[in-house]
Amino acid sequence: MSKRFGDQCALVDVELEVAAGEIVALLGPNGAGKTTLLRILATTLRPDGGGASVGGHDVISAPAAVRRVIGLSFGEDRGWYLRISARRNLEFYGALLGWPRARVRQRAVELLGEFGLAGDADRPIQQYSSGMRSRLGLARALFSEPAVLLLDEATTRLDPIAAADFRIRLQELADEGTAILLTTHDLHEASEVPGRIVGLAQGRVAFSCARGPSPHELERLLMSGPRG
Repeated sequence: MSKRFGDQCALVDVELEVAAGEIVALLGPNGAGKTTLLRILATTLRPDGGGASVGGHDVISAPAAVRRVIGLSFGEDRGWYLRISARRNLEFYGALLGWPRARVRQRAVELLGEFGLAGDADRPIQQYSSGMRSRLGLARALFSEPAVLLLDEATTRLDPIAAADFRIRLQELADEGTAILLTTHDLHEASEVPGRIVGLAQGRVAFSCARGPSPHELERLLMSGPRG
């Protein structure tokens, strides 16, 4: 898969596979192409070369089918109605899925509790801290119980305890068969992700390794440059 923006190569012949029940952390510095890759998989960008499929659906020929199987969270997500409550925001999202009202309400209650937001469920989102908004974004990403979870710097604003709790939740989701791809520029976070780590540098895959390398070793692998 390749993608250009004018004269800039954002992705160059990137090959990546995430199996059902697998967690893959995409590690790289800012500008490495991580968000571009996720946006292509989420069907908000089209690749210039090659292709991709998500959940067995082609991102170019079947974008609607892709969107039905993914959960998506961006760290800088601004897609909220700030003047209404977190509960109402989640229920609005559930209504867009076409779910029955009772099911939508129940799912919102479940997720607000899971992410420690039950006590603030009826506060307007404009009163939320950045960390609370991040937790709400993760709740929304899981709303439809997706088969594929795409997370872009989703834990950046979480405190260490919340981030550790979410990594445990990711492993539980993977154990249930969810395919999870998350991006991070944080070497320490990548080293703690319970899954495979793929390094991206200058729009190319630099390395792929199993869980276990230290932050120092991950830095060395990234500094060694892209493969090929």
